[in-house]
Parts: sequence; structure tokens; C-alpha cells
Amino acid sequence: MSEWNKLIPKPRSNFLRVRCLKCGNEQQLFSNATNKVTCNVCGATLAEPTGGRAKIIGDKLSTLE
Repeated sequence: MSEWNKLIPKPRSNFLRVRCLKCGNEQQLFSNATNKVTCNVCGATLAEPTGGRAKIIGDKLSTLE
């Protein structure tokens, strides 16, 4: 690990691409969401807040960095 990586820490949170279990819609959301995240198409719950990382209910497809 280089000196710069030690001095400048990277954030532990990131954005996720999640697919809805009901309709198959893909949506981006924050990994540490503080509000309930619903699907834009059918209204199903995709993520629920837990105090730290959000509980992801849909299929996690990828991490956007």
C-alpha cells in the first residue's frame, strides 16, 4: 500500500445497481440509504434502513465506484 492510500482514506459507502424482484426494473441506490427506497415502476421496497448499511431486498447487480 502506497503512502497516499494510507493518508487519504477511501469512503466505505458506494452506489449499487439493484434489480426489482417483482417487475425487473433496474435502479441505482446508495448503500447507506437512510430512507426506505421503493421501485419507481411498481412501488415494491428495494432497500430498508438499518442504521448503517441499508438492507437490500432486490437483486444486487453491481457496485458503482
